[in-house]
Amino acid sequence: MNALAVPAPVLDTGMPLSARGIHLAYGRHEVLRGIELDVPQGEVLALVGRNGAGKSSLIGCLLGLLRPQAGEARVMGAPALALDEVRKARLGYVPQQPQAFSWMKVGQLFDYLSQLYPDWDPAHAAGLLRRWDIDPSRPIGKLSPGQAQRLAMARALAPRPWLLVLDEPASALDPVARRELLRELVTQAMDSGTTVLFSSHIVSDLERVASRVAFLQEGRLLLDRALDEVKDEVVRIHVPAAAAARVPAALPGELVRRQTAGGELQLVVAGRKGWQDLLLVEGVRVDRLGLEDLFIEVAG
Repeated sequence: MNALAVPAPVLDTGMPLSARGIHLAYGRHEVLRGIELDVPQGEVLALVGRNGAGKSSLIGCLLGLLRPQAGEARVMGAPALALDEVRKARLGYVPQQPQAFSWMKVGQLFDYLSQLYPDWDPAHAAGLLRRWDIDPSRPIGKLSPGQAQRLAMARALAPRPWLLVLDEPASALDPVARRELLRELVTQAMDSGTTVLFSSHIVSDLERVASRVAFLQEGRLLLDRALDEVKDEVVRIHVPAAAAARVPAALPGELVRRQTAGGELQLVVAGRKGWQDLLLVEGVRVDRLGLEDLFIEVAG
């Protein structure tokens, strides 16, 4: 009797990563509050937020490493909590604190991994080790924190993954090494069509590589837009105290609202509509925000 053929899993390459209504809490502490997110094929999305905003928890839910109390994440069309081996082989992941087999040598680890990943590229792996000055004969347990982070990146990039997820991938690197690593991300995304999600609290990182940015604050996505739109359309509006009462309770695209001790109202708004009438009010000023200023406003 012939064995029944097992159908190959259908991979959703158009939407490698998505989340619907993700809620996560530890006891009474809400970490994620109704996260909705889509990361289409070929996009480089920077997930930005201060430490403790929920970035690592969100990544854990997206990859099925954490089980949310509500909602669902999907990876290449399958539930994140039930990934098959085919999808796992096309996923590259670097946690915030990479862990490896410290008793092995770098070359031994790569020889082992090459047997697990069908698309492992030995030439690419060797090139990354040379470029990032990692000796294949060196024991992993004797690598510096920066070398360990570069090794984790090389491990994730060598199989030419369809989806690459990085949690603070350059936190242990100096500025020069961080720039080189991020340049490699962009190169692989452009050459191979790899979809990339990376978290960071370093604004200069996202400016170099991201095509889209999502700001996470207290478990909510406050902003999720193309990077060019963020640069062009996010403004800070200063309304003098005498006119503060004339401002609507909520403006379209409003991200931040605060009032100074002197009564001036300060608003941060994403979008070109819904606030222009304020320009007719005497004393109102509008500033364009750079990404660093926007991060400070949103994270503050």
